[in-house]
Amino acid sequence: MELRVIGAEQVIELLPMAECIEVMDGAMRHAALDDAIMPLRVGFKLPEDGLFGWMPGYLGDPPVFGAKLVGVFEKNFDLGMHSHNGVVALFETEHGRPFAIVDAAEITAIRTAAASGLATRLLARPDTTSLAILGYGVQAQQHIAAMLCVRDFTDVRVWGRSADKAQAFCTEQAARHGVAITPFGSARAAIDGADVICTVTGSPTPIVLGDWLTPGQHINAVGTSFPGLRELDGRAVARSLLFVDLREGALAQAGEFQMARDEGLIDDDHILGEIGEVALGRVEGRTNAEDITLYKSLGLVVQDLAAAHHVYEKAVARDVGVTAKF
Repeated sequence: MELRVIGAEQVIELLPMAECIEVMDGAMRHAALDDAIMPLRVGFKLPEDGLFGWMPGYLGDPPVFGAKLVGVFEKNFDLGMHSHNGVVALFETEHGRPFAIVDAAEITAIRTAAASGLATRLLARPDTTSLAILGYGVQAQQHIAAMLCVRDFTDVRVWGRSADKAQAFCTEQAARHGVAITPFGSARAAIDGADVICTVTGSPTPIVLGDWLTPGQHINAVGTSFPGLRELDGRAVARSLLFVDLREGALAQAGEFQMARDEGLIDDDHILGEIGEVALGRVEGRTNAEDITLYKSLGLVVQDLAAAHHVYEKAVARDVGVTAKF
């Protein structure tokens, strides 16, 4: 049996954002068709102020099972490193043998933004031109790339807690993408008049309030994935048509949803559907230009498996990576 190990540089080369969005489209459709097994993520805190987590799962097409194993250290951000580091292990379904180990940091970074890109393609108004990014880390970088793949944004606004870091981020990303990217002094100012809003901060307390939202906006809430943490307040969730990546996961782990429900502003039926159901046409997304739509992203193992398998197939075709016999 040959095991192929594929590193971060190879993932970046082999998984361009536009391709990954299409991979996410397929993965989310299969998840909605129950052609996947996705136990909820589990993990535990480490003494070193980090978290070890694992996400096992199975995907019917492509036929693969495996797991993502990650160490999550939020302090890495200040060191210019990924906060999520680990591997995605892929197994074939005929005999249960492992065939690939793929860097998880870049898989996670790209596929998370690509899933938001898919949600934006399905839910945002087609005439959107203004984008607000709240945050300036890895996910902010990847979300700009993803958003530009699905809409013709001409105005990109960025807010972050450090004005200097926000300015440096805007300068770098504007040069990279050839689009106007402007730092704003507050989150409220950045989202005022924006057509699409991406929250990618990891803030445990709301940075977007429902009273600030205006009709027609679409929001990708990405930065938090655990109970008790939320980037949006309860009114923002209540005012929105809410779609999720996985209903079971949102009910159990989505802080924005849970806290709005606990405040009595919504109930479980406020989740209108999974994004894969919208892609399949089983659930209606935006109904008119005035709707405020919200995609709450927790991240699914089938996204990791599908993205890693896509990378693996291209790596085999190009003979990229390191192989070992066992």
